[in-house]
Amino acid sequence: MPKILVVEDDPLQRLLYRGMLEDEGYEVVGVSNSQEALATIKENQPDIVVLDINMPGMDGLEALTQIHDLNRNVPVILHTAHAFYETRFVSWIADAYVVKSSRLDKLIETIQETLMKRKFASSGEVDH
Repeated sequence: MPKILVVEDDPLQRLLYRGMLEDEGYEVVGVSNSQEALATIKENQPDIVVLDINMPGMDGLEALTQIHDLNRNVPVILHTAHAFYETRFVSWIADAYVVKSSRLDKLIETIQETLMKRKFASSGEVDH
C-alpha cells in the first residue's frame, strides 16, 4: 500500500483528502505545514507527497526545493488553488501540478499516474 504524505494547512481539506485517498487504498499521513512535512520525510519516507503551496511560514515552493534536496526520488505533486504558480520556475521541479477543485478525481488520477511512472523508472522498464 503506497504511503502518501499530504501537506495541507486547512484541517478540513486534509481530512477530506485522507478519507478519499484511504478509500482508494493508500496509507495517508497528513501534516499542516512545510516544517512538519520535512521532518516526516526525514523520519518516515513516503512514496509520494501532495504539497499545498500557499501555507503560512515556509510556502510549498520553498518546501519543494528542500524536499528535492533531501530525496530526489520522492515524487511531489503540487496541489494548489492558484494556477499562476505553475509558471514559477521552481514549480517545474515537481512531478505534477494539480489545481484544486471540489472533486478529487484529477488529484487521484495524477497520484496513480505519478506512482506508476516512478515504478516503471525504478524497475528499468520502458513504457511504450
